[in-house]
Amino acid sequence: MNCHAITPEPGAGPETLRTFSFGGGVQSVACLALAATGRIDYRTFLFANVGDDSEHPATLAYLNQYAKPYAADHGIELIELRRTRRDGSTETLYERLTRPGSRSIPIPVRMSNGAPGTRSCTADFKIRVLAKWLKAHGASRANPATVGIGISLDEIQRANNKREEPHERIHYPLLDLGLRRADCHRIIIRAGLPIPHKSACWFCAFHRPSTWADMRRDEPELFERACYLEDHLNERRAELGKDPVYLTGFGKPLDKAIPGGQLTLLDGHDESSLCDSGRCFT
Repeated sequence: MNCHAITPEPGAGPETLRTFSFGGGVQSVACLALAATGRIDYRTFLFANVGDDSEHPATLAYLNQYAKPYAADHGIELIELRRTRRDGSTETLYERLTRPGSRSIPIPVRMSNGAPGTRSCTADFKIRVLAKWLKAHGASRANPATVGIGISLDEIQRANNKREEPHERIHYPLLDLGLRRADCHRIIIRAGLPIPHKSACWFCAFHRPSTWADMRRDEPELFERACYLEDHLNERRAELGKDPVYLTGFGKPLDKAIPGGQLTLLDGHDESSLCDSGRCFT
């Protein structure tokens, strides 16, 4: 494996690791195309897969059918990472959610008043997974890696909310180039690639109501799985004497919050609150 790094001048110290945090969405795929044409200087892309049972199936299909072959054709490493336990086994986010006896919920489920609950999913299954790989390849406080993140100009507030870790220096190539999401669409099409599905876990409580409505209409089996998961979480909370939680902000079960065959009028999630800025939904 050849990780991309900037070669220092003689006596200038260790090499600086350069990687791109690949989320599988429009901005990340556009950055992959920009790297392939030499417009941005990244040759190693890292995708933290939170689980084949957790990522949206369309994201995984795009990764394997389009992104990985495209990267390989252009001499770019697109490395898929997973959370591993101390014994070497892997853990998925869905497994953690449904683990028997678990008392916590690591995703941002909505409380009865609509407010998101405390979450650890991004930290545990994205940030720490990427950090482990970076540190294993030489990143440190003394020699931080450059980590590219695909935030476009029209969501610059997400960059303002991003906390930089000691072992990394965050870089926003789309902001440097003054590119918006619409520009990313054009870049992807010019590269001969299809536009990817918006990347997120299929059960994410930050889905817009319209996203849930689309899922109910177009992916009914996946929607039913989300309903089952919500019911499962609430059965466990009832056993613990806790109030119910929901996957939408409407304060009622998913199958009633997103009724079939009806238009969803409320669609007002603030995207600045989405999964840790730049780590998901890009």
